[in-house]
Amino acid sequence: MSFDAWLLYAAAVLVLTLTPGPAVLMCVTNGVNHGARLTLASALGSITAVLGIMACSAVGLGAVLAASETLFHAIKWAGAAYLIYIGITTFRSSASSFDVPDQARSAGTVRALYVQGLLVGASNPKALLFFTAFFPQFIDPLAPRMPQFLALGATFVAFELTCLMVYATFAARLAPWLRERGRARLFNRVSGATFIGAGFLLATIRRASTP
Repeated sequence: MSFDAWLLYAAAVLVLTLTPGPAVLMCVTNGVNHGARLTLASALGSITAVLGIMACSAVGLGAVLAASETLFHAIKWAGAAYLIYIGITTFRSSASSFDVPDQARSAGTVRALYVQGLLVGASNPKALLFFTAFFPQFIDPLAPRMPQFLALGATFVAFELTCLMVYATFAARLAPWLRERGRARLFNRVSGATFIGAGFLLATIRRASTP
């Protein structure tokens, strides 16, 4: 893979990671509710899912998913249901402020946020198809493939983690303004409705037709 090819890939990944999606929404919501520090657990969970998806693509499971309509729909509906569940939980939250209690910093909460990030990151079957279709375009078939795959994967992870934490930090800085009476509840209503919308949007995606 040439340096010019890597630059083109990096530009594409930058646009992709900056585009708001379920993982970004999750980090924004957690950044406001828990602060940027704890949101790192959610971001790392999402990154873990991305690494798993990349590994699946590397061993050819993306092609299996592309060929199996049943498997595709099973993953799609499970992911949509989870996003809608998060949305309903957030929407129904009775919290009226964003003051983080001491117990919220416990290891249990960190684990819960990590698992949440892991599930959100793995909730979109299109991601597996994306890596299967996207990576080969930037890999030189005449050069060893594993170093190229690792370079592309490391680039994506670096961009994705940075992007998620920038969103989370920005959201955490908005928390003081949101602490005014009624704004926390409004924020939870809006973010909950957005999660629900993301779930329904995920449910509408279709498997690409195979030739």
